[in-house]
Parts: sequence; C-alpha cells; structure tokens
Amino acid sequence: MELRHLRYFVATAQAEHFTRAAQQLGIAQPPLSQQIRELEKEIGAPLFDRVGRGVVLNSVGKVFLERALDILSRVDDALHTAQRAARGEAGVLRIGFTESASFNDLVTHTISLYQHRHPEVEVSLEESDSESLIASLGDKTIDAVFVRPPFSVARGIHFVKLAEESLVVVLPDNHPLAAHTSLQLRDLHAERFIIYARKSGYGLSADIISACRQNGFNPSIGQRAPQLSSAVNLVAAGMGIAVIPASMRCMQPTGVTYRPLDSSWPRAVLGLATRRDETSRVVSNLLQLMSEINAALPGPLDSPPH
Repeated sequence: MELRHLRYFVATAQAEHFTRAAQQLGIAQPPLSQQIRELEKEIGAPLFDRVGRGVVLNSVGKVFLERALDILSRVDDALHTAQRAARGEAGVLRIGFTESASFNDLVTHTISLYQHRHPEVEVSLEESDSESLIASLGDKTIDAVFVRPPFSVARGIHFVKLAEESLVVVLPDNHPLAAHTSLQLRDLHAERFIIYARKSGYGLSADIISACRQNGFNPSIGQRAPQLSSAVNLVAAGMGIAVIPASMRCMQPTGVTYRPLDSSWPRAVLGLATRRDETSRVVSNLLQLMSEINAALPGPLDSPPH
C-alpha cells in the first residue's frame, strides 16, 4: 500500500464518483478504478457499494476513511514541518552567552527579536564563560554564543562584532576618586584591582593590565573574581576597585559608584560566534538578524547609555 492509494481512495470517497474523482486527481478514470481494486484486494474486502453511476462507502470503507485521513494529515504535517525546518522556521537553536553579555541591551534585543520572528523555533539558553562557550561551539553542543574575544583557540570560528563598549571604573562610593567626573588609567596607579582572569590569560583583564603598564605602572591585583558581576560586589565589600564594560552599570549594589574611564583602549568587544562550516538555517537566520541590527546601528558600535 502506498500513499497514492490512500489519496485516490479519499478522493473517490469524497466525490462518490470515479469519473469526478479522477478529474480532481488529474488522472484517467480506468487507472483510478484499477488502483481502488488493488487496494480492496490488499485489504481483503470491498470499500464501496456501487449505487447507480456512483459509489458510496460501506462500513469497511467508513472505518478505513477515518484512518486514511489521519495518515494523510500526519504526512502533510511532517512535510510542512520539514519545509519550515529547511527555512529555519522550526527546530532548536542553542544559544550560549557570557554573564556580562546578559547586561548588554543589544544581546537581549537580538534574542527577543529572533524569538518574535521565529516563534516556532525553540531557543535554549546557556550561560558560561567565553572560553568554555567557544569549546562547546567546537564540540557542537551549542550553536551560537555571545562572547568577548580574544580566544585562546578560535579555529573554525566565525565571529560577528555586535558592540564595542567603553569601560567604567567601579569604586566604593566614599572613595576619593569618586569626586572625579571621569578617570584616566594613571589615576588608578595606587589602587588594588579586582580582576576577572581567564585561565588562558587572554581577555579584558589581560588588556587592562597591559594598558596599565603602558601608562607607567604595574597594577596591584587584590582579588580575582569568578565573574565580572562578582567583581562589582567585591568592590561594594571594600576589597578594591574594578574596571568593567559600560553596559554593566545597570548593576546597582549598595555602596558603589561608576565613573567613565577616559581611554580609547582597551575596549570591551562583544559579538556572536558560530561555527564557520555551520549549515543550519536556524543559525543562518540568527546571523542575518545580526547583520540587520548592525546595519541599523548609528555610527560606531558601542554600548547604549544607561
């Protein structure tokens, strides 16, 4: 039994006439009658009663019609689901993001807009550090990640920049430097730094240390925070000062204040990384959305003000 047998049977049952059913199917009447006879032979019972020039379903045919309609409906649903998946309108998209990326309005806007455009795609979110997310991308356990470069291993990775943020200094609110409207790196030469350091030695903290040295001093490292938000909380506890991306100013623990860092470098780059050989349409739709968002951004990429 093939799907065409079911389609021929349903058409005949609905038309109650072989000739009309054949016309609707776009085939000649004799082949249709032959296909119905073959179907009845396989089932082992007639499906129609002949009435005048037409036909009506008998009791067996009525039972078979119900099942045939269900099967054809499932086949059509499977076909449409596969077609939606081919267009990236269905499926699963596994997105990873760093903790600091979740504070950036462009990241949350991108995910929200993607879900709005593709409501039938299941979006799965996972938070981790940039290097772990890049490793998961390489292992194909995740599809796309919002991360901050550089990466110790980046072979086969396609990276699209979404934002390039200025930095701010986090100070205890009673700190003498809080009286300044903005700060230079050299203003921090006597401070204890709270940093977030990657195991590889790459990343924003490494760039900050390098920039301090270019400004004539080696920063004193007081604490190493497990993540950037922890650095802000450690500042609130009086453990030192921290330098973080400007988008994280929305964190407002008691006892801290933020001051802009007047420096053209370093900057906190944030973007989307995918596999260079990725073929999934749900991922390419995300990259297309990123391209549209970047094109609509006015001027240089930067974090929107808070």
